[in-house]
Amino acid sequence: MKTLKSILLGLALIIVTNVVKADDVAKLTKDHAVSTYVDALAHGKIEGLTEVLDSNAKFSIMRGNKVISYGKNEMLNFYQTTADTEQNCTVNSSTVENNGEVAIVKIDMHYNGFTRSNLVTVANTGDGWKITNVHSVFK
Repeated sequence: MKTLKSILLGLALIIVTNVVKADDVAKLTKDHAVSTYVDALAHGKIEGLTEVLDSNAKFSIMRGNKVISYGKNEMLNFYQTTADTEQNCTVNSSTVENNGEVAIVKIDMHYNGFTRSNLVTVANTGDGWKITNVHSVFK
């Protein structure tokens, strides 16, 4: 009888773990990943940002003729320092390309006197939609 209870308890634990994991993957949609990134970028709301960035995410910023590149950890550290900072800009986003597995979303941040354009690549990974690449240009 003890063995049967142990087996049933183990099965229940496995089922609960799989349901919770499936729920986490289900919420990692393309729109969720993009809106989480915009919230961090424009509004300083960094909650959930770690989950929507792929572990190998690359960030590059064009400064003049020079491209500066960063990895996920460097960008997360930067966003920590700007947490709760509201940018004085308007944000527009549009999907440039979407083939069901990979999407490129253009996010424009219009400031007084210049615009920051971000091309964000979002991929449907095995763990849901995640940001894999961001390229930013200032105009």
